[in-house]
Amino acid sequence: MTHPTASAFANRKTCAVVFAFAIFAATAALAQEAGATATLYGTVRDAKAKPIAGVELRLERNGQPTASRAQSDVQGKYSVHSLHPGVYSVKAIHDGYIDATVTSVFLAENQSKVLDLTLEPAKAGAMAASPGAPQFFDPPRFTVSGVTDTTSLGGHGSDVVVKTRDTIAKETVSLGKAQARPAAPESEKSLRDLVERDPGSFHANHALGKMLMDQGSSEDAIFYLQRADELNSSDSENAMDLSLAYANVGDYSRARNRAETLIARNDSAQSHHLLADIEEKSGNSLEAVREYQRAAELDPTEPNLFDWGSELLLHHAPEPAQQVFENGVHRFPKSIRLRVGLGAAEFAAGSPEKAITQICDASDLNPGDPVPYLFLGKLLPAESIPRDLLVQRLQRFVKVHPELAEANYYDAVALWKKNQNNPAPSVLSQIETLLQQALRINPDYGEAYLQLAVLHGVEREDGKAIAELEHAVRVAPEMEEAHYRLAQAYRASGQTEKARVEVQRYQELSRQAAQNTERERHEIRQFVYTLRDTVPGNTRN
Repeated sequence: MTHPTASAFANRKTCAVVFAFAIFAATAALAQEAGATATLYGTVRDAKAKPIAGVELRLERNGQPTASRAQSDVQGKYSVHSLHPGVYSVKAIHDGYIDATVTSVFLAENQSKVLDLTLEPAKAGAMAASPGAPQFFDPPRFTVSGVTDTTSLGGHGSDVVVKTRDTIAKETVSLGKAQARPAAPESEKSLRDLVERDPGSFHANHALGKMLMDQGSSEDAIFYLQRADELNSSDSENAMDLSLAYANVGDYSRARNRAETLIARNDSAQSHHLLADIEEKSGNSLEAVREYQRAAELDPTEPNLFDWGSELLLHHAPEPAQQVFENGVHRFPKSIRLRVGLGAAEFAAGSPEKAITQICDASDLNPGDPVPYLFLGKLLPAESIPRDLLVQRLQRFVKVHPELAEANYYDAVALWKKNQNNPAPSVLSQIETLLQQALRINPDYGEAYLQLAVLHGVEREDGKAIAELEHAVRVAPEMEEAHYRLAQAYRASGQTEKARVEVQRYQELSRQAAQNTERERHEIRQFVYTLRDTVPGNTRN
């Protein structure tokens, strides 16, 4: 009996995927035409949390205007009933306030969701820059006018695209937190000895407190920073470090009060940035983005623009983030992370091709910097067939950094996805070599074991595929897909009890992942924003 070739197997697999997709599309279409049973309701308030009556709510479904409208009552409450399932855009309109629009509100059949809105007075959206802003700063063409609980929100595109978008946003924010700190001239022991010999030394107390905070020991740092503050309360650097230390231990009230005192003393970009960090840590994301904006207005440096843009991106405001990152790239064309941030915003806004182009441009600024390549690799799950530009840069990644497991892995995945419908034996061999190299560098690389198992499955090497999947679940037990594929492999080989165990584990992990996603959506607040043309004023439909 002859075995089918890898090409024939891949072709049958492709047909099965196409057939399954057709069934899914037909089911989705039927769901969209199902009975109008969904409900959307909530409360509209002003910036001081007071209800606003008479606000008109207009809805679009799947990009098309609907006849469904509502108006808030004296308590600011509204409700819209008998809605068809779909993805909605909700616009809130009221004289004297800035129009607010929320996109990507997903409603399923028989589902009720809460969408609370906060509207800002119209004067808050004036086109002129804030008083005191440098004249050369470009005023933003958007207004952040409120936040809403994202537990009621969905996202554009498939689940894979939404997950990739959220991952890229969080990774972008991390670029702003990973700034290298200068090495301390003294060791902790020498500073402790100095404080013990001279407890009245401002320098020793401040230096030790700052070192402890930088090491992650903010609770211990506060004692020394407080003592330094008592010795010299006019020192702004120590005051800022003490404020940040309070925030790190969750004492947001004291942290905020000290930051506001610093602003009253000296209205600087640095003090506004400090307050923004505190507000973000305490969960006041709307106040945080305003403080990041103020810092950028006062001093449009690369770090200030990046932090402002990444804050907008994190809270699902891609179009405003695009504007900030574009401004930053124009001012700092050699900044790799600003271009990466712009690419992340383009992807979140639904332009993957522009996203890849921007991040590839970032990699060209310094081909030896691994950061842009790592972002390109994280875009791969959302690429059914990777674009040539992306594949080329990932091939360069492994040439520049052959010692990195990620470089070998991402190049292998890109090649696989590019050729999976009809892989030549030489390409399969190249992919396997790259994956094996990734595992030699990092023997605990679960994703590499999983991809190797997929490769062996196509080549009908079922024994190897099972062994690789068993490795994958051993080193990365939280990886859902590995458990699912292992269950299928066990079932195909007649190991029904092992298959049952893996299916159960897969279901448990899926439930946990769904719960974690809901928790993250609850914790990360989404900004409601209004985009403005270059001409002042809104044009209403």
